[in-house]
Amino acid sequence: MTLVAGVDEAGRGPLAGSVVAAAVILDPSKPIEGLNDSKKLSEKNRRRLFWEIQTNALSWSIAEASVAEIDKLNILQASMLAMKRAVESLSELPELVLVDGNRNPEVQIECRAIVGGDALEPAISAASILAKVFRDQQMLEFHQQYPQYGFDRHKGYPTKLHMEKLRVHGPTEIHRRSFAPVQQASLFG
Repeated sequence: MTLVAGVDEAGRGPLAGSVVAAAVILDPSKPIEGLNDSKKLSEKNRRRLFWEIQTNALSWSIAEASVAEIDKLNILQASMLAMKRAVESLSELPELVLVDGNRNPEVQIECRAIVGGDALEPAISAASILAKVFRDQQMLEFHQQYPQYGFDRHKGYPTKLHMEKLRVHGPTEIHRRSFAPVQQASLFG
């Protein structure tokens, strides 16, 4: 049996928080029903699948690249770094890595990039779910720290509400300073 890991990230578009990646090697003897692109699932289903994946997968890992790394490297390179960390943190070494998107992280394992892979490959779907649920939970924790920003509602994405809060309050330490809307808000905050 060839061990295949699926890899995906969450949080490339937000103005705040780290970018999170997950890697998952599914166990063929324990199929998980309902896997799909995390964005196509309800929050309730994502949370249920989050625990089911962790319980039934042969191996899984979650890794991230910090806001400082995003600002230093750029969001694409930080995403690749988070994916590399996720793959390298697996307890089992896969023989093939399937990556959602059109680029592969630099790992010493054969990789195949698949555009839309989070809806096509169950292992990538599983990674997509782990990364999204983990990142959303982080943003809920940041909401406790910075309730005036509404992170519980927009999860750091550049919504109208978030942009208004940025203009009023200025950026926090979890905002990505290299992103233009945060830079513009710094001028007014």
